[in-house]
Amino acid sequence: MLTTLYGCSDNNYYDMKPPTRARYTPLPPGLPDVGDIHTHKAPLYWSTYEFMKMSEWAGKEHDDCVFTLDQWIEVLDWVKEELLPYGYDMVCTDGSGSFRALDGSPYMTHQTSVAFKDLVKEAHDRGLRVGIYDNPMWIHCDDNILIPGTDIPVGTLRYNPETDYAETTKPDKPGPSDEPLAVITHPGGKEWIDGFFKYYHDLGVDMIRMDFLSLYEEGWSRTDRIFYGPGFGRVNYAWFLAYCAEAAKKYNIFLSLVMPNMYNDAELEGRYGHMARVVDDTYTGGWYFTSSCWQGSVWDNWPHCKNQFDGFTYWHRAMSRSKLIPDGDFTRLNTYATDAEKESTISIQLLAGGPIAVSDQPSTIGDNLHFYTNEEMLALNKDRFRGQPLDCTVNSVGSNIWYGTMSNGDHIVGFFNRDDEPQSFNLVLSQIGFEGEYHVRDLWRHIDEGIASELHPVVPAHGCKVVKLTK
Repeated sequence: MLTTLYGCSDNNYYDMKPPTRARYTPLPPGLPDVGDIHTHKAPLYWSTYEFMKMSEWAGKEHDDCVFTLDQWIEVLDWVKEELLPYGYDMVCTDGSGSFRALDGSPYMTHQTSVAFKDLVKEAHDRGLRVGIYDNPMWIHCDDNILIPGTDIPVGTLRYNPETDYAETTKPDKPGPSDEPLAVITHPGGKEWIDGFFKYYHDLGVDMIRMDFLSLYEEGWSRTDRIFYGPGFGRVNYAWFLAYCAEAAKKYNIFLSLVMPNMYNDAELEGRYGHMARVVDDTYTGGWYFTSSCWQGSVWDNWPHCKNQFDGFTYWHRAMSRSKLIPDGDFTRLNTYATDAEKESTISIQLLAGGPIAVSDQPSTIGDNLHFYTNEEMLALNKDRFRGQPLDCTVNSVGSNIWYGTMSNGDHIVGFFNRDDEPQSFNLVLSQIGFEGEYHVRDLWRHIDEGIASELHPVVPAHGCKVVKLTK
């Protein structure tokens, strides 16, 4: 179902109804209780996403869309010098290139020419952690390789159309990234996932970015208008996430969930993941991605929102309840037209409690580094701040004001102007429970603005004003 504040044609493919009833399927009994896994701070890191996408759009071969080790070293040196001092302590791979399991390994050892052990070593030598784009539902090795700790061949995890449940019956290709998929409820499935996370832990990896989760659950993607099939259903998906959460907790690996349907207020993702995407892919970035793409529209399956701002607003309540970190995807500041837009995209992510995933490259970032390294804004991430909108209704007037309280008792208020003209705001602080007068400091201008019990900022088009209130 599509809910929106604007009229939309039923003929547009964005209005397609989900072809399955997975969200109505009861969860299976006996799912494990992994306890409170929400002890992680939202990460600050750098991703190869922009390089990958720009290479794809330039028509390069698949394997040429992935860094060589020399290219990685160049970026690692840059991240160490320019970003690590401000808390960006991790780099992460992404999805292009050839995923290879070499030398008899059941799990991925190389992405095209780069051996993960070499990447991890180079990163660790520079004080940086590593995230890997991979998913235990993908099988990269030969079928005759044994699942670790068992005498069961990996090939037995493959989908069997004669015996396995399928949500969809019209697969157009084997699965995401053209990789064969493991059915985790087959014998050996739990051991396969445990071995996956142990392998990456032993390699020195800190985060796994697991993509295409909606396809594993339902077998289709609304954004791509394609059936990937078969989709193993909500029961299998529940066990899959549960096994991943158990193993991730055991081996202290951060789980980043990508393309999840998050049915029933993210009941599974909030229970078994650390962070989940709340918006479609960044793609070309810019204000279109942050605010204007299908502004005010929400769908009931992936992707629920087409811009960051709506995604953070729509998912605020569910994610606050579960403590799941809301992921606004990658940031490409070089794609924004004005400084005001750049401040806004950084601010909404930090006020919502999300990560900042830098994807600008040394060759594309230009003079935008200082937007990423504003220490007064980054203090929110360090404090694990998670604000809330005045109104959780997508595209409402109140959704443009975000506020919250830091661990030391200071308050944060952010005003966001999504319009194309300057906009005036009027807020009596007692409206949001902040009684009395406060010292006001602008966190982008780094200016103390006196004492006030009311705020009346005029915010430029596509801009924001973020203030700290101190008694």
